[in-house]
Amino acid sequence: MDAQVLVIGGGIAGLSLAWALAPHTRVVVAEAEETLAHHTSSRSARQMQPSYGPAAIQELTHRSIAMVRDISGALAAPILAPRPLLTLGTAAEVARLLATHSQLQRVDHAETLRLSPDVRPDIFQEAALDGTAMEVDVPSLIEFYRSRAVAAGAVVLTGAPVASATATDGGFEVVAGEHVITAATVVNAAGAWADAVAAMFGVRPRGLVPHRRSVAIVSTREPVNPSGPMVEPADESYYYRPDGEHLLISPCESVPAEAGDAQVVQADIAQLIHRIDAVTTLGISGVVRSWTGLRTHPADGLPVVGFDAGVPGFFWLAGQGGYGIQTSAALATLAARLITGQLPGEDAELAAALSPQRPGL
Repeated sequence: MDAQVLVIGGGIAGLSLAWALAPHTRVVVAEAEETLAHHTSSRSARQMQPSYGPAAIQELTHRSIAMVRDISGALAAPILAPRPLLTLGTAAEVARLLATHSQLQRVDHAETLRLSPDVRPDIFQEAALDGTAMEVDVPSLIEFYRSRAVAAGAVVLTGAPVASATATDGGFEVVAGEHVITAATVVNAAGAWADAVAAMFGVRPRGLVPHRRSVAIVSTREPVNPSGPMVEPADESYYYRPDGEHLLISPCESVPAEAGDAQVVQADIAQLIHRIDAVTTLGISGVVRSWTGLRTHPADGLPVVGFDAGVPGFFWLAGQGGYGIQTSAALATLAARLITGQLPGEDAELAAALSPQRPGL
């Protein structure tokens, strides 16, 4: 099987890149699992938050929200829905947030309780509101990327783990499952396995470490407002938000883990339930379901995107950490432009910030 670009990994990173590239070149996506987006991409909190993350991530998130809004215009149902983010804290904590995030606005005590009346009034002084934050229909977004890539000619393989890779005069020959694929460019979009994949190609690893992050859907004794905001403390040590008639909660843990099928540590969920019961009047009554995903990133927390200087034709699209969903459209577009040599000059600084050759990586 011949391709111009072989993308290793069928999560949201690989599928969004296939969507961006397929109209311009021959693309094959090789996913090790039998189903696409099996690990991290299907286990997210389903949010796009422009105030979340460092400057490069915030820029990519702003762009992605605009792009996904445009995408939704051609679909039967929108992919994005407003889900404001309320960050609770002391007056000093809120002031620090406002000083570093221009899109946030200060919300006083009374207005915070109006927006989220289930919060106990004695646990905070003020709040910072990100009114631009969005909830994402992740399955629909993933299916959009997949279906549009296939419609443009991309081939998407499942059950195709990479077993070997050999450099050739024109690029690489890769054995993936039952398939032998030749490609001029190989894209490493393998998520938690990205460093292991790099090693198969003789590429220096970039210190990408998976960290587990758990989420649970819980029932409550008091009714949940389905249109209520997402709520977190200033130290970002947990969050909760409505999920239909239930509540979606996360302890925001970031514990190094082995690449694999991550499992929930039930004690983490139990401790979080106790904590949320102490700060809200909702009264959590049971766990409907829970899951854990892996957030993989290097030491500086930024994605690794760009051609590797040591092995020609090897391209990194990995290390998105917890930002993969919210940056997917813009990051895929940036990566596609780097691969095709069409990066606009105004994006050179952003590309340098994410480069696998950046200082310290």
